[in-house]
Amino acid sequence: MPHKIAALDQVDDVDSVARKMGAINVIAIRNKKMAGFNTDGLGFARAIRDEFSVDLRDLRVLVLGAGGAGRSIARQCAMENCERLVIANRTFDKAKKLANELRDHFIGPKVFGPVPRLQAIPWEEAAFRFQIANIDLIVNATPLGLNRTDAPAIPARLLAPHLMVYDTVYSPARTALLGAAAEAGARAANGLSMLLHQGALSFQIWFERDAPIDAMRAAMA
Repeated sequence: MPHKIAALDQVDDVDSVARKMGAINVIAIRNKKMAGFNTDGLGFARAIRDEFSVDLRDLRVLVLGAGGAGRSIARQCAMENCERLVIANRTFDKAKKLANELRDHFIGPKVFGPVPRLQAIPWEEAAFRFQIANIDLIVNATPLGLNRTDAPAIPARLLAPHLMVYDTVYSPARTALLGAAAEAGARAANGLSMLLHQGALSFQIWFERDAPIDAMRAAMA
């Protein structure tokens, strides 16, 4: 971070999934050439299943951030045909651009209601407040939380018990967002599980065999 998007143009070959994601976070040497891969999206999907026992396709998701990780997470949600996807970014045009790139995944109704299945929103409290009732999962894919003095990525007063909150930040283990989610009675998890699954996928890419994920999980604990 923050070079995942720029790194895409620095390798010789790019995996088809990483090309769709528009970013890479893993490089492997293949036939003396650098090949780029992306484990963010699938690592995230597996983490959500681990933490909340639910698949992305059954969720209405609000992704905070449209950079390297946010882009990959949003695209994974779209590829898995999630119920609804909302993207927020401090630069609104960046959120709109990403939403437009994903529009083909949301053609045709799946959810009937007053809100669209795919939407970009400005980074404003009023916009967040309107979305909360129509969202199941909030994902922080920004660096907010890396510093202990950071405020929650979304105002604490907006969080509600029906929500699941996933913060891709894992150090510190309990960010302000996760603390606020717990106080609101929401289920919450940090990014360690995503890191675990990203690592397992990276291991498979590098060594072309299954990763010892139980040993990796124990080592992380």
